[in-house]
Amino acid sequence: MAGLQTEYSFTLPKGYVDPQGGLHRDGNMRLATARDEIEPLRDSRAANADDPYLTILVLSRVVSRLGSLEPVTPEIVEGLFAADLAFLQDFYGIINFGDPAELEALQASVAPAAEPVEADEPTAETEDEEAEAPAETKPRARRGNVEEVSSGSES
Repeated sequence: MAGLQTEYSFTLPKGYVDPQGGLHRDGNMRLATARDEIEPLRDSRAANADDPYLTILVLSRVVSRLGSLEPVTPEIVEGLFAADLAFLQDFYGIINFGDPAELEALQASVAPAAEPVEADEPTAETEDEEAEAPAETKPRARRGNVEEVSSGSES
């Protein structure tokens, strides 16, 4: 009988830049527990159950490592580029609620592309590869629209 996988590795599209200028792209995320989703509701930094800051708090609980950074704090998650935050939200959705087979497609969508080859005419080799290659599929987004956070200066 195979065991349940509870921890998954990832590579961020851009990476977290720490205060010393170090780049951290590789990390681990574990499956969320009920406590991981409940405890952030008690945090004073989240105004209510609809507060977008809950995402920051939950991710800081389930991302167990980011590069050489352990633990991953809410302040680290706050410092992520938007593309990396969106990636982690999608990753969280897949490992906790989706089909783990989608992880490969998600990770491939952020993998650095091969160096572009400049060619005016396709070669016979590239034409054969294109004919045999299946249509590229993009991973489904698992997160909702990004919510706009009010600055508090609106009347």
